[in-house]
Amino acid sequence: MKRDKNLPLTETVYYILLALVEPAHGYLIMQKVGELSGGQVKMAAGTLYGAIENLGKQKLIQPVQSEDSRRKVYVITSRGAELLRLDFERMQQMIEVTKGILK
Repeated sequence: MKRDKNLPLTETVYYILLALVEPAHGYLIMQKVGELSGGQVKMAAGTLYGAIENLGKQKLIQPVQSEDSRRKVYVITSRGAELLRLDFERMQQMIEVTKGILK
């Protein structure tokens, strides 16, 4: 099976996509990434918004309607969810192989 050219995802991108399984605005994305990563991934606003722009161009996330017109809200697309799933499966396979070797 041929691997998607976007894989592997960076740790930051992985957590951003995971955070956007439910719609969120920028600050909430930063908070969710911090929580999901156990505080291991911290990003500045500039880093986040650069990533959001790139993920939008790749059609992995998209803006959605929000009740607060001052904030842009984003959600993962079906393509983004598929890529997230594929990277998760890739990491699971690596863990299984490693477990077999590092008993």
